[in-house]
Amino acid sequence: MARLKSIDNLLTEFQQQRPIRGGSLIVSVFGDSISQHGGSVWLGSLIDALEPFGLNQRLVRTSVYRLIQENWLASNQIGRRSYYSFTDHGLRQYQKTARRIYASSRSEWDGQWTLVIPAYVEDERDELRKELRWLGYGALATGILARPGADRRSLDETLQELGVVDKVVVMNAHTEEVASQKVLRELSQSCWNLNELEERYNAFLERYRPVLKAVSKSKQLEPDQCFQLRTLLIHDYRRILLKDTDLPDALLPSDWAGRAALNLTANIYKSTYRGAEQFLLEHMETADGRLPSADASFYQRFGGLE
Repeated sequence: MARLKSIDNLLTEFQQQRPIRGGSLIVSVFGDSISQHGGSVWLGSLIDALEPFGLNQRLVRTSVYRLIQENWLASNQIGRRSYYSFTDHGLRQYQKTARRIYASSRSEWDGQWTLVIPAYVEDERDELRKELRWLGYGALATGILARPGADRRSLDETLQELGVVDKVVVMNAHTEEVASQKVLRELSQSCWNLNELEERYNAFLERYRPVLKAVSKSKQLEPDQCFQLRTLLIHDYRRILLKDTDLPDALLPSDWAGRAALNLTANIYKSTYRGAEQFLLEHMETADGRLPSADASFYQRFGGLE
């Protein structure tokens, strides 16, 4: 089996980050992999899997402890071993982003908008704005946060979690005039900071395009490299999506780099998921032994894994 220098370079680049954000990487591993395989993993096998990323045992333990304090992870002690899984809160938080990470394409837009007015939010205002930004909401006007589309599932979950359901006004709106599209595209540039997002997507494309080319030429990658590449890919892509607008194509530039980033991510994922799954099943442990096979929903990612 082949080993690719380009994947080793990605690992080196991650290791050289200061600070190394171990907690964020662990969330990516639990969301992308562990949550699809029963949801629980032994800390020892997690430590071994993350060592090539530059996370030593102490850093993993510290990061896991912080994630427990932040209600992302829960611990289950069996004998001398500790097993970790997402809390309900952690799983819901990741799933909100996962709906966007693993989409096959951006959905068609019918001109509908969801508007949020934090009318009576005081102490929770900053936290609400941060959470809504992660969901793709932008400040359309003073006191009005907006997102294209009428799907309220993630919004309703967030309002419930923050306990502000009865403190905000949620409204639906519709873009009536065709002429308004041009104005909205111009407004989107400032409300959703598209220039900064474009730069991040372009950097992502520059980093991973050579990797896809190398993967495509390789006959078969080592399972550990498949896992490492898939993890770094989703980790980097997820961090951009947390800043992304999720705006429909009608409000984005015709050459928007986010479209290319989605296609690139899907192509690399489909090229590496089998090897990554092999690594997970052979090296990760639960309290009952090896990880179980992935849920059926796993194979629906990016429109279907072949």
